[in-house]
Amino acid sequence: MDNNNLLNQGNQNGDQGQPYQQQPYQNYQQPYQQPYQQQYQQQQPYQSADTELEEPVSFADWMVTTLILCIPCLNIIMMFVWAFGSGTKKSKSNYFKAMLVWALISIVLMIVFVATYGAVFLSMVGSTGYY
Repeated sequence: MDNNNLLNQGNQNGDQGQPYQQQPYQNYQQPYQQPYQQQYQQQQPYQSADTELEEPVSFADWMVTTLILCIPCLNIIMMFVWAFGSGTKKSKSNYFKAMLVWALISIVLMIVFVATYGAVFLSMVGSTGYY
């Protein structure tokens, strides 16, 4: 805005012909408010009913397990025994349950691929006729 407009408008007090003057800054003090602080409850870590931790599977036990898994046919049987047997440690049982799930996924994918590529191969062989 230029000075002419300021002179014509006047200030807040209604004085005409005087340039507009801004009122001095007034420090409005509001009562201090405490910031919102949520009270957190300390949670205890999860512990099962029996507080004793299970002993981990030993190195020697894993060596024997690996050796048994190298034997054909016995490896499949032992995977089911270790996955669902009652005398197996929890970590070893969970490991073999996961291995069986991966084996099942692999078998399903292999069947899908063999069926797909088999159909493609048979269609190619069937299209070549003997004249």
